[in-house]
Amino acid sequence: MNKKTRTIAGKDITKSVGDALQYISYYHPPDYIRYLSQAYAREQSPSAKNAIGQILLNSRIAAFGRRPICQDTGLVVVFARVGMGVRIKSTASFADLVNEGVRQAYLDPYNPLRPSIVSDPLAGRVNTRDNTPAVIHVDLVQGNQIEITIAAKGGGSENKARFTTLNPSASVADWVVDTVSTLGSGWCPPGLISVGIGGSAEKAMLLAKEAMNEPIDMSELLARGSSCAEEALRIELYERINALGIGAQGLGGLTTVVDVKVATYPTHAASKPVALIPQCAANRHLTFTLDGSGPIRLEPPDLTEWPQIGEDLHTTSVRRVNLNTLTKEETASWRCGETLLLSGKMLTGRDAAHQRMVDLIDAGKPLPVDLRGRVIYYVGPVRAVRDEVVGPAGPTTSSRMDGFIEKILAETGLYAMVGKAERGLAAIESIVRHRTPYLIAVGGAAYLISKSIKAARIVAFEDLGMEAIHEFEVQDMPVIMAVDVEGNSIHNSGPLEWRKRMAADSIARSIGV
Repeated sequence: MNKKTRTIAGKDITKSVGDALQYISYYHPPDYIRYLSQAYAREQSPSAKNAIGQILLNSRIAAFGRRPICQDTGLVVVFARVGMGVRIKSTASFADLVNEGVRQAYLDPYNPLRPSIVSDPLAGRVNTRDNTPAVIHVDLVQGNQIEITIAAKGGGSENKARFTTLNPSASVADWVVDTVSTLGSGWCPPGLISVGIGGSAEKAMLLAKEAMNEPIDMSELLARGSSCAEEALRIELYERINALGIGAQGLGGLTTVVDVKVATYPTHAASKPVALIPQCAANRHLTFTLDGSGPIRLEPPDLTEWPQIGEDLHTTSVRRVNLNTLTKEETASWRCGETLLLSGKMLTGRDAAHQRMVDLIDAGKPLPVDLRGRVIYYVGPVRAVRDEVVGPAGPTTSSRMDGFIEKILAETGLYAMVGKAERGLAAIESIVRHRTPYLIAVGGAAYLISKSIKAARIVAFEDLGMEAIHEFEVQDMPVIMAVDVEGNSIHNSGPLEWRKRMAADSIARSIGV
């Protein structure tokens, strides 16, 4: 055999993929933690600082507990560079080897990850129950090794991906900033924005997706200055996106992105394809190399880099709420931006459960659970292990429930909703009409939130798996009042306030005040 040829066992690919997915489920990349810690230190918005603090605390306890950072453990995306001098010893295809690693990781009995993949996107949308298949990209390259970059991409941020084809003379920076300003906060900032420019439509998207996994280095770039057009664009976008004042969780603040990535590729003279993909606070990826010596061995990161943040993050005044004695008069007194600590029993439900409930209402049939006087939490938790009541249980993007809200509120007597990110105009109109407020929990703090859940049981639609309706009993679950019964929204007022503050500070600096 040619000495440049190297044999890599298929089972080593499978085990390495599985081990890497387990690793990134509970360990943030240290560079993200460093940059987020810096953002926490300089943040001036109390709500945004609290949200960043919860994300950092959640990351630390998830790392020590080896449980998922986020309940959405992601769509698996693989970029593999396979050396042309590699012989893979296996009767299975490369895709089958990778997908077997995905299956083993998501069904791990000690740290089960939430399967989120549905097999038929058009009709049945049946969960595959093991999170397969992964999205796999393979390049053949020189060499006799296999380099794999693996990521677990959350649905909330993936849903905010955007693409356009600009005129060659048009400004990429303007399009990106204008687009980010319309994304809302469902992509769960602070995170990254990755931009791919050139090639074709699909190439631009791939450029953006792959660049997202590069090391975070914005501080170094700002310190030394740009040396090419791509770096200059990165700096411009970083400054302009943060100047939007969107802030952590869309609450208004100084940091929306900790970095911006830009990748380019030659394109047709008549074209300028541009892709934009956000990365949420659950920033999960890892690159490893297989050289034939066996599967990868992963060492834990240095957890002293994770800041020591106390569990009592609520430095501002809070209101404690007993969900078991809740009244319409009490919910009407909650005000936009107020922090509440919820205790008592609440229900859960997200997309599939809402669809079923609306179908039952339309058919004139009773619901399997009474929503009158209850609070519903938009969540699909991870399966519990060991002595857990429930696995990580952070909020999902609430706007996906907007199409159901009018019928649910009109027909059920629901008292309040808890989720993530902003609501649309029609949903806010329903909130006002039925005087049913909307609250948010911090996306990216799923394991921390699960610690406030003291009991959990499935009460309806068990066949939906993680989308079944549960009843949770919570104690001091932290939420922020997002839309009150008058229609005031923190996702409108917060970013507007901080955009004005930062603009005023910028003007003051420019004139030497």
